[in-house]
Amino acid sequence: MGNSLAHETDGGRRPQQQIPVVVLAGFLGSGKTTLLNHLLHRSAGSRIGAIVNDFGAIEIDALAVAGALGDSTVSLGNGCLCCAVDAGELDVYLGKLAAPATGIDVIVIEASGLAEPQELVRMVLASEHPGIVYGGLVEVVDAAEFDDTRARHPEIDRHLALADLVVVNKLDRTADPERVLALVGSLTDRAAVVPATYGRVDPEFLFDCRPSEERIGQLTFDDLHEHGDEQGDDQGDGHDTDGLGGSGHAGHLHTGYDSVSFVSDVPLDPRRLMRFLDSRPEGLYRIKGHVDLGPNDPRNRYTMHAVGRFLRFYPEPWPPADERRTQLVLIGSGIDTEALGEELKGCESDAPHADEHGMWGVLRYVQGSEDEPGPEPYDG
Repeated sequence: MGNSLAHETDGGRRPQQQIPVVVLAGFLGSGKTTLLNHLLHRSAGSRIGAIVNDFGAIEIDALAVAGALGDSTVSLGNGCLCCAVDAGELDVYLGKLAAPATGIDVIVIEASGLAEPQELVRMVLASEHPGIVYGGLVEVVDAAEFDDTRARHPEIDRHLALADLVVVNKLDRTADPERVLALVGSLTDRAAVVPATYGRVDPEFLFDCRPSEERIGQLTFDDLHEHGDEQGDDQGDGHDTDGLGGSGHAGHLHTGYDSVSFVSDVPLDPRRLMRFLDSRPEGLYRIKGHVDLGPNDPRNRYTMHAVGRFLRFYPEPWPPADERRTQLVLIGSGIDTEALGEELKGCESDAPHADEHGMWGVLRYVQGSEDEPGPEPYDG
């Protein structure tokens, strides 16, 4: 599969805004719908477009503020769209959700009942819509039932090997959580493995959250739950939707993340940068920002988007008023932040002349490049 991962725009440059598409997979009972509900309720100011084959499991208080737009589409109070869809219609719905008028910030596809996770990932990567970009395969597993699930569904090992992020859910219900985490980790290919209860993963780990102050003129899920939080809405079924340590919930476990901010006024050497990216460690899930490659391309800066093993560079002319510097944010779980910062510093180079062939490695990951590699993790 060596095709371009997104429609080529002017000079192969990145469109003004690309919406990440996250594929959420997991066997029945693993907690992926609970995780999706958690994201819907705690997305801060972000709008989530959710593609699921049955939105009946989306929590009833969300649907209570919904207005129907058609037979298969529902608009929720925070701008969420849930579409009953089969795999053949996926690209059509991605296009609908990515339309600028929707204001969607991230699209989440719940894989259950649609297709194999691998096939969904292939379809997202093959989409020619310029407004979307692959946002990762998130596999949710039930820690308490993991051994039984592997016995019933041996294909889970293959799913874990493909995942960019694995959420080990219901960890509070197993007697030996460390054993389960270690076993899951041994079945992945350098994916970040994070523990969770009730599907609580910090949304910032998966996508960039828009500040909630930007939400104007409509009622959000956060607004709905502020009153509930004050009255202890986590009592009863034990499945409250708070997970970010808000008032009254500081004791609840939710998955956080580690991050590294790297800023350098010295250009990076493209060969050293690619060696760093090719050997990026387990647990490093996302990299975002832009890179100054100095004399190797003095005209352009290179915006970088990496999730799991997926990597893309977007060259664009330096804005006249901007200082020429590299600014990157690295996000992961259990990563050695100090070591990563030192490794990036080791990519700096003040060489005054370009390496004649130095850019080849970078240019292979520019969309539309003739030498662009296919998405290796999903070619098998």
